[in-house]
Amino acid sequence: MSVLVLAESSEGKFKKIAFEATSYGKKVAESLGTTLTVLTINANDPSTLANYGADKILTVNNENLTTFNVQEYTQVVVQAAAAEGSKIIIIDASANGLYLAPLVAVKLDAGYASNVVALPSSTSPFVVKRKAFSNKAFNHTEIHTEHKVIGLAKNSYGLVESSGTGTIEEFSPNLTPSGIKSTSIDKTVGKVTIADADIVVSGGRGLKGPENWGMIEELAEVLGAATACSKPVADLGWRPHDEHVGQTGKPVAANLYIAIGISGAIQHLAGINSSKVKVVINTDPEAPFFKAADYGIVGDAFEVVPKLIEKLKEFKAQNA
Repeated sequence: MSVLVLAESSEGKFKKIAFEATSYGKKVAESLGTTLTVLTINANDPSTLANYGADKILTVNNENLTTFNVQEYTQVVVQAAAAEGSKIIIIDASANGLYLAPLVAVKLDAGYASNVVALPSSTSPFVVKRKAFSNKAFNHTEIHTEHKVIGLAKNSYGLVESSGTGTIEEFSPNLTPSGIKSTSIDKTVGKVTIADADIVVSGGRGLKGPENWGMIEELAEVLGAATACSKPVADLGWRPHDEHVGQTGKPVAANLYIAIGISGAIQHLAGINSSKVKVVINTDPEAPFFKAADYGIVGDAFEVVPKLIEKLKEFKAQNA
């Protein structure tokens, strides 16, 4: 009766959250006195999961699963759980995971705890700590069903290397074709994606126009960060909608979030509140973002950001 983790990958490469979920799953398995099985779908190097505690690695290699399809992925996870006798299934809280985990829970008649941020405080009864009220509070949720689905929040546990036997077995699920079909997919290439970024540099209407976005991109490049924007910026067509972060856009749980020229509407703050360190640069000292930020600079972004870029480049050169 092993714990089952789905390790998410994209174009064959594991996302950082895959290793975090595996690290988390290993500790849960140890607390229950059992082993950890990790499920992969079309991943290139599944053996790396053993470094984070995977005892068994189920590999699914199916060209029909190259594109995420929630109905078909649900079938894979449910069948893998049945094959392994897994009562606890851990799925990360990525965009795909937030779509997938509830359907898996329905199929297994399982209790589902989303946005989990810590190891279970108790296994009998089974209790987990979750973010609630748009990340403004926490609650402790008891799950009493036989099967339990845990949605692990990004950057909540971290990467913990530990030894696992890493036995690799091929798994061939029996799939029923889905009624969902992807007609086209637009992907951002050559950039750090918001979902995988440890640092996010975000701009708002304070940038005054798309022609000024160069300094946002330059700062992001220096920091190895992803670029993002507020909802009004995306609505105005200054930036693509896939860069819109916030409660109505993409959630961000970065280690560092830098907001430049963003006042801090409640929907934006709710979507980025899980970030560990928040920095704001704004000319208005009364901007709501200053109340939520860990660090703030009251100043003109067109003066502050170029100086920040200059100092960061000097620092990197001295420490190269």
